[in-house]
Amino acid sequence: MNRQDIIKRHRKFVLDIVHVCDALPKSYSNGVFARQLIRASSSVGANYRAAGRGKSTADFINKLKIVEEEADECSYFLDLILALNRSNTSEVQRLIKESEEILAMTVAAIKTARNNAASNTRTSNMVNRNSEQ
Repeated sequence: MNRQDIIKRHRKFVLDIVHVCDALPKSYSNGVFARQLIRASSSVGANYRAAGRGKSTADFINKLKIVEEEADECSYFLDLILALNRSNTSEVQRLIKESEEILAMTVAAIKTARNNAASNTRTSNMVNRNSEQ
């Protein structure tokens, strides 16, 4: 999956969350959880896009760590909404699965970025040692 596909997937995730939240019965708890869920889901997409503009590998990884936290938070609030509401359960369950998939992809991207950074550091150190000889 390329970067543009992931950005589109995040956008669809946010819009689907908004539709579910808008369809929730009006209550204090649903309102609180829906607002948190919309914030967290929109942060997933925004921080993923920002990661692509990272100024360094460390900056890139930091932005992805935010995506990781926000995707996990989405799962949490979706689970609470599911526990409190018996309508639209299949869509909420689908969104829980989607948030877990986004979380897994993000964790994999972080591991890859860290491994690439470590590999580049090792290669750089080897080049420096060879040039000193």
